[in-house]
Amino acid sequence: MNEDQIKGKWKQLTGRIKAQWGNLTDDDLTRLEGDRDYLIGKIQERYGITKERAEEQIRAFESQLH
Repeated sequence: MNEDQIKGKWKQLTGRIKAQWGNLTDDDLTRLEGDRDYLIGKIQERYGITKERAEEQIRAFESQLH
């Protein structure tokens, strides 16, 4: 799923994102609105992990969406 598709289905995906990364707040999800880079940054911040690890988690999550 590419970034445009993610933005188009954002409301549907927020529940799955919240289930995957429960430390993200509803406010985080509202501000994200499909912005992959912002999501990476928020995952880094909330979970204290590296950018590379956050990107790996996002790629794994995206592969589950297909």
